[in-house]
Amino acid sequence: MYASTSQRNDDGLRASHNISLLIAKSGKPRTIGEKLILPALEEVLKTVLHKPASDIIKRIPLSNNSVERRIDEMSSDIESFLCNYLQTTHFSIQLDESTLPDNAALLLAYVRFIMNQEIYEELLFARTLITDTKGESIFHVLKDYFIEKAIPLSNIISVSTDGPPAMVGRYRGFISYLKLVAKILSVRLHESLHLVIIFAQLCEENDFHQLLLHTEVRWLSKGFTRFYALFETILEFLDTKDKMLKENLMKRKTDIAYLTDLFTKFNMVNLQLQGDSLNLIKTKSILSAFLARVKLMKQNIGRGEFSQFPNLSQTSCQEDDVSTYVQHLNAVYSDFESRFEDILTMVIPPWIINPYGDIEETNVIIQEELTELSTNEELKVQFKNGSNSGC
Repeated sequence: MYASTSQRNDDGLRASHNISLLIAKSGKPRTIGEKLILPALEEVLKTVLHKPASDIIKRIPLSNNSVERRIDEMSSDIESFLCNYLQTTHFSIQLDESTLPDNAALLLAYVRFIMNQEIYEELLFARTLITDTKGESIFHVLKDYFIEKAIPLSNIISVSTDGPPAMVGRYRGFISYLKLVAKILSVRLHESLHLVIIFAQLCEENDFHQLLLHTEVRWLSKGFTRFYALFETILEFLDTKDKMLKENLMKRKTDIAYLTDLFTKFNMVNLQLQGDSLNLIKTKSILSAFLARVKLMKQNIGRGEFSQFPNLSQTSCQEDDVSTYVQHLNAVYSDFESRFEDILTMVIPPWIINPYGDIEETNVIIQEELTELSTNEELKVQFKNGSNSGC
């Protein structure tokens, strides 16, 4: 009798853990266990199985606190297992610095490793960056975590930042380059950018921060497009809030239109440089194409052709405006070319793109392997299907 009761209690505890895991995976509030799941179970037991539900339900603790404890216990177990495994194996790590709605900086670390001949990717930790988001601060957060968990730094075999490894240039990732764009602005364009940021701060101070995204990174990625789309409405809004800011914004409308169009193009490239199917060959093609477009934009805008700048084309652009934008595009081109020199100058052998082509021009060392590959009919079909699907 005692053994039977003990077994039922263990089963209830096991069910509590399993349901808590489902709640955690769904992202639903922890209170859903007590408010919805238990009443649903009770209804199923009474209506379908015709069994008294109260005795069974009492053995499945799903209160808010119980679910929280179960999730914490499972998280701790998973983290301990993961860290113990990483202590004895090599792995790659991806670091992603993100900004929360309250402007707090969060560092996320993901690890990829091989276990039982399968590749796994797991979240290692999420830590708040208390001081700043400099490289040194990020390194110390990572180092302190590794020391705490006794994971040797020497087990790291590769590191990627700001997304896929191919997004990383000589110094920083492409997203970081977006932040850098503001630093190569002329004094005039920097002042125009600053006016937009001032408006964001005005919204935040007056509890209108939901009107526009207001962190600096988000202004560079999304905020400008939304800001310019609401430009006339914003001027009306400022008429009662800050008339001086309104007048300054009206004077810089062409600059804001230019920056909106330019950052939109950066966003398009940023999206292209994401995804699991990205590789160095595709990355070089994307970056080379963008660099060529920047050069073309500079030439076209220099002769008064604004078709590549739809917002700017609808403004009254003067000769001194054109000169400012040409100089800025020239600076963007030069800095972009220097920053991604390692990828842009990378030589890609033809056999990598088409291993079934002419092998006579390839390196003698790999000719034998390519010859064997070229006669493999099964791989030919797979290669053809992969090429047709864009893989």
